[in-house]
Amino acid sequence: MAVTFQNLNSTSGLKKLDEFLLPRSYITGYQASKDDIAVYAELSAPPPSDYINAFRWYNHIEALLRLSGVSGEGRGVKIEGSTTVFEEAPASPRVTDTKAPAIDDDDDDDDVDLFGEETEEEKKAAEDRAAAVKASGKKKESGKSSVLLDVKPWDDETDMQKLEAAVRSVKLEGLLWGASKLVAVGYGIKKLQIMMTIVDDLVSVDSLIEDYLTAEPANEHIQSCDIVAFNKICEFAIVICSCYIHI
Repeated sequence: MAVTFQNLNSTSGLKKLDEFLLPRSYITGYQASKDDIAVYAELSAPPPSDYINAFRWYNHIEALLRLSGVSGEGRGVKIEGSTTVFEEAPASPRVTDTKAPAIDDDDDDDDVDLFGEETEEEKKAAEDRAAAVKASGKKKESGKSSVLLDVKPWDDETDMQKLEAAVRSVKLEGLLWGASKLVAVGYGIKKLQIMMTIVDDLVSVDSLIEDYLTAEPANEHIQSCDIVAFNKICEFAIVICSCYIHI
């Protein structure tokens, strides 16, 4: 059964959306779907944090679109802008009537009924936003990772300052060197531990080690490199998803 949304960018519309999402994680069903994308695209800006449920849902959908996309089909959703009623739509002539009087005969957009009685300009703006959201979901913006490396010298006579300089001399797009320190290994030998931040689609850690750090000229000082820690960086707000049990 389709769900009807009306005037979502108004105070009353946001309030109704917030109340609707109080016991729900998604617009319909138990996973993110095209219904969530349609409502997300209709909102001209993130809901204020005062609307805690709508704010939580919006950030969660935004994170999903950026990280993995949304593939669920959903159960159907209608968005209208004329009144402030927000409820699960019963089987009535108002809901099931999919013919919008404002639509031109030559409009071939199959999804236009989602926007109900909006004007042509409002529908076009909403369609553009939905297309942008779907495109961003497909592209899956490149993530970043934080990596901790162990860089080991040949022996205790290796100049560790020159070793670190050799490491930092590697310049690549999407690579940023961070803090470092020397750690004692034993027998007077120390290793370099250094942090770096990489853009996942631009930098391969294996290639960085094989093609740059353990290749000439850096291998004059560097014997080997090991990955100590590799963590994904989440650039979005932390979203706490609640699970609700309906008895």
